[in-house]
Amino acid sequence: MRAAPSVLRTRVPKHIVAMGGGGFLMEPENPLLDDYALRLTGKARPKVCLIPTASGDADQLIVRFYAAFGPARAEATHLPLFVRRTSDIEALLLSQDLVYVSGGNTANLLAVWRLHGVDVAIRKAWDAGVVLAGVSAGAICWFESSVTDSFGLDLAGLGDGLGFLKGSCCPHYDGEERREPTYRRLIADGFAPGYAIDDYAALHFEGTELCEAIRSRPAARAAHVHREKEAVVTRPIPVRDLGS
Repeated sequence: MRAAPSVLRTRVPKHIVAMGGGGFLMEPENPLLDDYALRLTGKARPKVCLIPTASGDADQLIVRFYAAFGPARAEATHLPLFVRRTSDIEALLLSQDLVYVSGGNTANLLAVWRLHGVDVAIRKAWDAGVVLAGVSAGAICWFESSVTDSFGLDLAGLGDGLGFLKGSCCPHYDGEERREPTYRRLIADGFAPGYAIDDYAALHFEGTELCEAIRSRPAARAAHVHREKEAVVTRPIPVRDLGS
């Protein structure tokens, strides 16, 4: 008896662009990081959806998003959750080429997303090939754990991220003086190893593997931070300058 012919399966590329800081809010005059994420869609005028949950759906942020991703650059929309207008979140996200997540309060983002089922819907969108990108809270939410200011002025570890990417992440590594010592202390105390990302730098993951580090300004860095025996080790990651 002849064996059934094998079924060829086409692997859908899965992309996450995690920005330590930058993008249309922090450097509207320098679109290099945002353009990088847009190019991953492979579309000349992609569909882009902003999820501004971490900012509390701040009106000013949404206005600036539409100004940055206007008609000539993309087909832009946004998903508000504090005054929800979309009944089928999964259908909306699956129809996009790029989902862009803003900065703000990461703990609130995770709680609200789980309440409305965004965590499940966005996972399906990622699995289907929709590019995911975000800044600060929109960068660290994809990891298992992160360094956050969600709970007040003091930085703290957050351990219930979405877990699309393994390990931990700390954004604004050079932009806020308490970021580096806090992350190193957490790692020393047993926090999951992970990635430190400066402002104006980003990490591009294809699937769950780091593809490359990029930056929109020459001094921005990225590194892997982990513990070896009793020491916390910072291993620099080569960063490609998008402006060169």
